[in-house]
Amino acid sequence: MPNAKVLAQKQAIVSELADKMRNASAGVFVDYKGITVEADTKLRAELRKAGVEYSVVKNTLTRFAANEVGFNELDPILNGTTALALGMDDPIAPAKLIVDFAKKNEKVFKIKAGFIEGKVVDVETIKSIGELPSKDVLLATVLGTLNAPIAALARALNAIAEKQGAPAEAAETPAEA
Repeated sequence: MPNAKVLAQKQAIVSELADKMRNASAGVFVDYKGITVEADTKLRAELRKAGVEYSVVKNTLTRFAANEVGFNELDPILNGTTALALGMDDPIAPAKLIVDFAKKNEKVFKIKAGFIEGKVVDVETIKSIGELPSKDVLLATVLGTLNAPIAALARALNAIAEKQGAPAEAAETPAEA
């Protein structure tokens, strides 16, 4: 039985990890066995730039935290070498970066499972989410789609104005004095 000080420290770690998991929009668990220091450093830098928190976690403490949050389905994957990437704002960022890295380092870096918006998801779901374009690209696509009818209307009105003999530029610019 661990002494009271060690037990209190572990309980604090579990509580902090459970809060992070509860507040994260997404998380990805990976097996990093055999990764080089150079590759790990590069991965951590990319994740940090994207606002993703990445840390190696003790399986037992993570199991307690996951169970506290209600992620009991994660129990079977919490063995061996485990790291956790947590995205607080963008749910796609951790999956995207981890999936890209796993493709380049498939012999030593494997995705175990994850969670998104409070639901535990399997490896295939993480991979499919990792293949999605980034949030900015998706927003630009939506805005472009919304803007397309307006732009088409503007072009049609411009063509009508030119057909009736008034150059579009003259109608838009004030006359010089």
